[in-house]
Amino acid sequence: MRFLDWYLKIAVGSALVGASMEFFMIKTGFYDKVTVLESEKRAWESSPEAQAVREALNPWKNQDIQARKNS
Repeated sequence: MRFLDWYLKIAVGSALVGASMEFFMIKTGFYDKVTVLESEKRAWESSPEAQAVREALNPWKNQDIQARKNS
């Protein structure tokens, strides 16, 4: 109980810093930008071009699957 005032000061300070960061992100439109970027990322990941890139980066995928089936 000796350091209770320090813990309360730290908790209040942390809450104020977190609230100010959230307020800043809301005011600058951060969440809207992130939502758009995430939707574009998901759309690209499901495209045929992304599938071709994944297959090109891992040419042994089919061999690994066959090896698992045979063992």
